[in-house]
Amino acid sequence: MGSTQLPTPRINGTGQHIPEGMESGDPATGMVQLLGPDGTLGTDPVFSDYAKRLEPEQLRGFYADMAKIRRFDQEATALQRQGELALWVPLTGQEAAQIGSGRASQPQDYIFPTYREHGVALTRNVDLSELLKLFRGISNGGWDPKENNFHLYTLVLAAQTLHSVGYAMGIQRDQKLADSAESNEPKAAVISYFGDGASSEGDVHESMVFAASYNAPVVFFCQNNHWAISVPTEVQTKIPLFNRAKGYGFPGIRVDGNDVIAVHAVTEWALEHAREGRGPVLIEAHTYRVGAHTTADDPTKYRLSAEENEWRSKDPLDRLEKYLRAEGLADDAFFEQVKQDGDELAAYVRSTALALQAPDIHDAFAGVYAEAHPLVAEEQAWFREYESGFESEEEAGH
Repeated sequence: MGSTQLPTPRINGTGQHIPEGMESGDPATGMVQLLGPDGTLGTDPVFSDYAKRLEPEQLRGFYADMAKIRRFDQEATALQRQGELALWVPLTGQEAAQIGSGRASQPQDYIFPTYREHGVALTRNVDLSELLKLFRGISNGGWDPKENNFHLYTLVLAAQTLHSVGYAMGIQRDQKLADSAESNEPKAAVISYFGDGASSEGDVHESMVFAASYNAPVVFFCQNNHWAISVPTEVQTKIPLFNRAKGYGFPGIRVDGNDVIAVHAVTEWALEHAREGRGPVLIEAHTYRVGAHTTADDPTKYRLSAEENEWRSKDPLDRLEKYLRAEGLADDAFFEQVKQDGDELAAYVRSTALALQAPDIHDAFAGVYAEAHPLVAEEQAWFREYESGFESEEEAGH
């Protein structure tokens, strides 16, 4: 879509930025929703046009992606419980937010995840077994970011938002050079993922200030899953998070994060907006973390099961399945095949995880500095002496 076709954002009565001349979202909440929990597809004056672009095969693909990543998540959690991973960060409940947004991106776009974007990794064709290396503690990353334009996971809360804006500013400058050279290279944008907890970090504020000041082509994608570990959203913010964009002077959109169709539509619009030089966008995906923050967390200590049950009734997979069946777009054979594919993926991930070999710890010393360093050499010598002590004990035991 060319720049002349993209609507100019403005602010409606809820404080939400929307395209010129159109009202979008629920007037009470400012939230865009197309596919309701009952599986009924509604309309939206702005984003229905984006949803109409979707072919039945894409909708089936959305469901297959969500089902696969949920099955992967279950397997990874089991691997951690069995001692094969040091930690795992579950995503169950957030599949629509991740698959919808990830599938809206194009190959030239660059993605900055946090540590929970397993579904986005799937949409970028990252080998999911590579994700486990980090959580097994045998890799500093796990995959090559250049292969799929999918950055390494960032465990330092909100740090990736600064990185994403800097990268987007680089894209912006490259595009100016390409334009002057009349290049036919497709325009690119950046997606920066973070959670509602990270939104309280100063890095997010600084990122949005720079993004707004330089009109950087970046989409800030906040997955508001309602709990920053044990801290509820209402403690962190007194207004919906998407309203913060108003203070920076760029569009903010709140979307039902359990509605994969709406998430895809909103993200597609936002990326087009960014690629065409119209600046950043903030998307707040209103979703829910059904499980624990990590496998080291116990959510029963700080929230009620009634709350979890309420959100389970809004399950992203269930609502899309209802729609596909009601519209005759998928049958029992399709859903059975999706289940088989998920089980095959889980078996592959498990076998790969069990076959992972820990690297020689001495290699870690070699990776501290580019050149030899006397302090590192001293520490390595100490460690070798420490290791030799165990060898002496083993010999004595024999």
